[in-house]
Amino acid sequence: MTTVVKLAKLTLSPINVRKRPDELLEIPQMAADIEARGVLQNLLVTPVKKPRGTFEVFDGGRRLRGLRLLAERGVIDADTYDVPVKVLIGDEATLSETSTAANFHQLKMTPAEECRAFQYFIGLNNDIDGVAKRFGLTRRFVEGRLRLATLAEPIFEALSEGAITLDVAKAYASTENQEKQLLVWKSYGASYANADTIRRVIANETMNSTDPVAILVGEDRYVDAGGTIDRDLFSDSGDKWVNPEIVQRLAADIMEAEAKRVGEELGLAWIRPIASNYTHSAAAGLYRVILPQPDLTDEQIARLGAIAERQSVITEEMADDSLDEDAYKLLDQEYDALENEVRAIREAAPVLPDELRPHVGAFLKLTPKGEMVLDTEYYSEEPIPVGDTGDDHGDGDTDTADRNGASGSGRTPTPPAAPPEAVAPGGKPLSARLYDELAMQRRDVLAAAMLSHPALALDYALFVMIDDRTSSFSAYGSTIRAQSPQDPAGGEQPATRARSYLAEAHDGLDASWLEHKSEVDRFEAFRALDDDSKAAWLAYIVAISLEAKGGNRAEQCPLHNRLATIMEVDVAAWWRPTSENFFDRISKGSILSLLNEVGGAALTARHATMKKSEISGSCAKLFAGEAIVEPEVRDAALAWVPNAMRFLDRTVADDLEPAEVDTDEQLGDVEADTGADAPVADAQAPDQDALAA
Repeated sequence: MTTVVKLAKLTLSPINVRKRPDELLEIPQMAADIEARGVLQNLLVTPVKKPRGTFEVFDGGRRLRGLRLLAERGVIDADTYDVPVKVLIGDEATLSETSTAANFHQLKMTPAEECRAFQYFIGLNNDIDGVAKRFGLTRRFVEGRLRLATLAEPIFEALSEGAITLDVAKAYASTENQEKQLLVWKSYGASYANADTIRRVIANETMNSTDPVAILVGEDRYVDAGGTIDRDLFSDSGDKWVNPEIVQRLAADIMEAEAKRVGEELGLAWIRPIASNYTHSAAAGLYRVILPQPDLTDEQIARLGAIAERQSVITEEMADDSLDEDAYKLLDQEYDALENEVRAIREAAPVLPDELRPHVGAFLKLTPKGEMVLDTEYYSEEPIPVGDTGDDHGDGDTDTADRNGASGSGRTPTPPAAPPEAVAPGGKPLSARLYDELAMQRRDVLAAAMLSHPALALDYALFVMIDDRTSSFSAYGSTIRAQSPQDPAGGEQPATRARSYLAEAHDGLDASWLEHKSEVDRFEAFRALDDDSKAAWLAYIVAISLEAKGGNRAEQCPLHNRLATIMEVDVAAWWRPTSENFFDRISKGSILSLLNEVGGAALTARHATMKKSEISGSCAKLFAGEAIVEPEVRDAALAWVPNAMRFLDRTVADDLEPAEVDTDEQLGDVEADTGADAPVADAQAPDQDALAA
C-alpha cells in the first residue's frame, strides 16, 4: 500500500541493511536534493505496535536522515511534513531480504555520467553555485566535474569505458589545454601509468603558482604580460602557469632592479640576483671573503660584566627554598633573557669594512616564499686578505679568502673526486638536485626509524640542547633548538613509505592538550599526559627536526650515520628506487652499470637496446621485486640502495674510500665490496605493531 506518513511518525528500523558510517557524510547532499526536489522515491516502511500509528523505515535510511536534517534546520516541520511511503508487512527475514534487494540493484552514476549531467545543468542557466547547492556539493567539486567533461575526446571515452581511473582522468585534466592532454595521451594512452606520472609529465613545461619565482611576480603581473593559467582543480600544489618564460623574464626584471638599488645603497662592487635560495652554484669561480668577528666595544664588555653579576645574584635568589613559584618563574625568565643578550653580543655578525665595499659583492637570493633577501656572505673575483683594502693583491695572506671553485687566474680547477654517496652507478656524479632529494628521503627514513626509539631520541635531544649552549658550533644534524629544517630541494617530493609513516604517527599522537586556549593550560594538560604519550611526542618532535644534510655541499652528517647504525636502520625496507625518485634522474649508462651490478652481463644485455624510458620502467618493477627474474637477482635488487641513501658510519667504515670520478670504471664493483669492508645498517624495519607502539 502506498500512502503518506508524517515525518515525526517515522523511525529507522534496525534491520536496514546499510550500516556504513561514511553514509553520514552523504546526508547533507541528500538533504539538499530533497529540499530542491522533494522525496522522489517512496520509503519502504512497516508498522510497529507501540506507539500506535508509527512506522519503521527498513529501506530509505538516507532519505529519512536527510529529512530529519531539514527538520533540525527548520526548513520543514516534522509534525506536518508528509513523507511518501510504501507499507509492507512481513516477518523480519522477509523485510530484511526486501531491503537488501532494493539496495542491491541501485546503480550509482559513473564519474563520466556525472560530468555530462553537470555540464547539461550548468548549460541551462550557467549557475554553478545554484547546482552545487541543490546537490549539496561544493563549488570546487562541480567545477572539477565540468573540467573533466571538457577532456579531449579519447581520454573522456576511456574514462566512460573504465579504461582509465578517475584519478588518472583528473591528472590529464590538471591542464585545460587539450593539445597537451592529447600529446601525453599518445605517449601513455590507457597503458600502465599512474596519476602522479601523468601529472608530472604535463607539468614539465609549466610552472606551479607556488613556485618562488611565480610568487615574486604575482598572478596579476603575469596575466597582464600575456601569460595564461591552467586552474588545477584536483590537487593542492597550486595552479599551472603555462608560460614560464614570461614568469622568468618578469622575475629577472624585478630582481635586477632590486639588485641595482641595493648595490647603490650599500656601495658594493656588484649584486648578482639568483632565483634560488642557495648560492653554491652561482659562486663557482669566486672567492668567499671571510670577515673576522668584530672586537667587543668597551660598552659591550661592561655590559657582559654587569650581566654576569646579575646572573650570579639570580642564581643565589633562585636557590632560596622560601621563594614562591611566581617569583621563581620571573627570575628564571630574566636569567634566560640575559643569556640571550650575552649570545647576541658574542655572536654579532661581522661588519664589512668600508674600504672593502668597492671590491666585493653579494648575491640577491629568492626565498621559498618568493621574498628577495641579500645573502650574508661576501665574495670577490680576486683573493682579498682581511685588513687589505684590495688595492694590493700581491703580498697579502690569502688564507682569509675562501676560494669557491676557481684559481687566481679565473680558470676553473679540476674538481676533486666525489665521495661515494654522491656518485651514481658507473662512476658519474649525481646531479646536485638529485643528491639533495635523496638526502631528504634518507633523512625521512632515519626520522621514521627514530619514532620507535624514544629513549635514543631523548639522549640525542638532550645532548644537542646542552652541547649547543657550551660549544660555538658543531654539526648536530638537527634543528632541535626550535627551528624547522630548511630542505635543500623545494617543490613536490616523491611519496615514500617513511614520509607516509611520519604522517600516520602524527595522527596517532595524543593531541588532547592542544585544545586548550592559553599556553599555561596547554602546558598543564601536557604535563598530565602519561609517560608513553610524552615519549611518543618527544620521538616525533626529534624525528621531524632532522635536517636532510649539512650546508650546501654533498656531505652526510656523521651523527646521523651513527644514529642509524645504533638503530640498525634498513634503508631498503623503507625506500625503494622508482622511476620518479631515481631512474628517470640518472643516465642510461648509469642504469646499465647498476643492472650489471645486480644481475650481471645477461641482465644488462636484455636492457641495452631499450629506450631510456623503457629501462626506467623495467628497473622500477625489478627493484620493487615485481619482475620475474632469478631469485639471486631479485634478492640483490631488493637489497640495493644508492650510496646517497646509505648511512655510511665513518666510525665503522673508515676504510671506505671515495670513488674516483671515472666513467670507465664500474662503481658497482666498488659498492659490491662495501658490504664486507664497511658494515652498513642492515636490519629489518620494525613491524607495524612495533611502530604503532
